[in-house]
Amino acid sequence: MTPIKLTCPACGIVNRVLLSRLGDGPRCGRCKEALFNGKPVALSASNVDQLLHNTGIPLLVDCWAPWCAPCRGFAPIFEQAARELEPRLRFAKLDTEAEQQQAALWGIRSIPTLILFQNGREAARLSGALPLVQLKKWLLEQGV
Repeated sequence: MTPIKLTCPACGIVNRVLLSRLGDGPRCGRCKEALFNGKPVALSASNVDQLLHNTGIPLLVDCWAPWCAPCRGFAPIFEQAARELEPRLRFAKLDTEAEQQQAALWGIRSIPTLILFQNGREAARLSGALPLVQLKKWLLEQGV
């Protein structure tokens, strides 16, 4: 089986992991931290390209802002989804207030907005906060 690329959320190095071994708790070859920790990765200008283009599994990004009440309400649901669905998916969060250039590049018009990336390209987008059951249903509809 061919390995997939996974960027370490702790140190940013690209690791190669067999898809069949994702559930075995893979660790980074450099820093030895877990490649999956059940928490979304914070995206920034310094790591967004690395994660987008070096993640061999679907990447779900929650675009949010600290002042947004629906975003704050959705945050625990998104974190619970990360705990339940990793390593099938990589979860990440983009603070649109802190990373305005990236938010503009992705055309974020309302928050929260979820963007599902596959192979570094946007595959689906959904605006608004969802209960966990609906989030899982939407992901299933996307083939994830």
